[in-house]
Amino acid sequence: MTRYLAPALAVAGLAAGCSLRSSLPIYGKVPEFTLLRENGAEFTQASVAGKVWVADFIFTTCHGPCPRMTSQMKQVADAYQKAQDVAFVSFTVDPDNDKPPVLAEYALRFKADTFRWAFVTGAKEELQKLSKDTFYLGDVGNLLEHSTRFVLIDKEGRIRGYYDTSYPGSLPELKKHIEELRGEIL
Repeated sequence: MTRYLAPALAVAGLAAGCSLRSSLPIYGKVPEFTLLRENGAEFTQASVAGKVWVADFIFTTCHGPCPRMTSQMKQVADAYQKAQDVAFVSFTVDPDNDKPPVLAEYALRFKADTFRWAFVTGAKEELQKLSKDTFYLGDVGNLLEHSTRFVLIDKEGRIRGYYDTSYPGSLPELKKHIEELRGEIL
């Protein structure tokens, strides 16, 4: 009877929510990049390697959706205050204005935990490449237009989901998928 107990417990554990592999699609992989954080430190893809992370594109002088998006990102980040394996990254679409001190002030205004939530800037070309060619969120261009979607990235740097921040059900769905990826065994 004991020889049947171990396999039965393993199956029960899987049924209880442990997942070996997520069924979320893979939309692409985040390549290496080098940007600057709000504190002036270098920020690269390796800075979030091995973590599940959520990305968005904003700018600090936005009077449109950016404050709402940043508040929503804070809600999600607050839900993972103690999680060492979850991170958040806000890329600016206005690097001419959003230098590290400006981003630091913006993070402070939203009471962001910059230990786990990076606000990053860099060369306009690099940010354009990330928005358009990596995350498939479109041109950031000179008009400061950008997507209002959050992007979910897994521990291997693969893009696994998009979440429309104007849709009320998107944050609970994002949290559910974060948990799914946290439990994923690589």
